[in-house]
Order: sequence, then structure tokens, then C-alpha cells
Amino acid sequence: MNQANAIGAIAQDGHVTVHPLPSPDSAPVGITAGADGALWFVEIGAGRIGRITPNGKIDEFALPDRASRPHAIAADDDGNCWFTEWGANRVGRITSDGRIDEHDLPTPSSEPHGITVGPDGAIWTALEIGTVARLTPS
Repeated sequence: MNQANAIGAIAQDGHVTVHPLPSPDSAPVGITAGADGALWFVEIGAGRIGRITPNGKIDEFALPDRASRPHAIAADDDGNCWFTEWGANRVGRITSDGRIDEHDLPTPSSEPHGITVGPDGAIWTALEIGTVARLTPS
């Protein structure tokens, strides 16, 4: 098994459980706890967002642009997860039922990396061009 295509869980006793992902070359790079009790992750190599439940059930959701490379992910208080699309100059949102929408960033080639939900409810992302962007969810 290619360890680059798996998600691991570490129990309190130190036991590690590895969950292989269905998509070849998925290369997960970011993960966050969702409001739905599952963990949501980005698959930079497969252009997908993944979801794994505590019992190991995995669902994958393809991004509209299959060439997109999702890089980081963060959950908001409304049950959505927000993710960066590195190389596509976008920030996306996935709902708990897998619906995806995307938002283009105004600066060309900004290369969004890290992402978080701020205390103000806005989505904040670090851009490789030396700036930080704020997106208002409404």
C-alpha cells in the first residue's frame, strides 16, 4: 500500500490505524474535524475532498475542475468546510452533503495555501504572493 494514499488514526494507547483511500495518487495533505463528527481532508493528487467517519467509512467528492489541487481545509460553525485550491487561484466550500461551490480570488497567481475560519466568521487564507485574503461567507 502506498502510504501517501492513506489517512491514519492514532488511539490514546498509541495504536495506529491506517485507512487506505479509494483514489489512486490521492496524496492527502490537509485535514480538519467537521461539525458533522467526521474528518474532512483534501486530496491534492486527485482533485478531491474526502470525508472519513470515526468508524472508517470514506466518501470522496470530485472538484468541478479536476486539474485543481486542493491544499488546505478548515471547518466553520455552520457545518461547511472551506478549502484552498492551489494552482487554481480559488477558495472552495463543501457542504456536509457534498455540494461544492468555488470562489475565484481577485489576484492572479496568488496561490492560496493555509486557510482558517476567523473569530468574525470570515474565511482567511494565506497567499503565496505575500498577502492574506479575507472572504465573507455571505
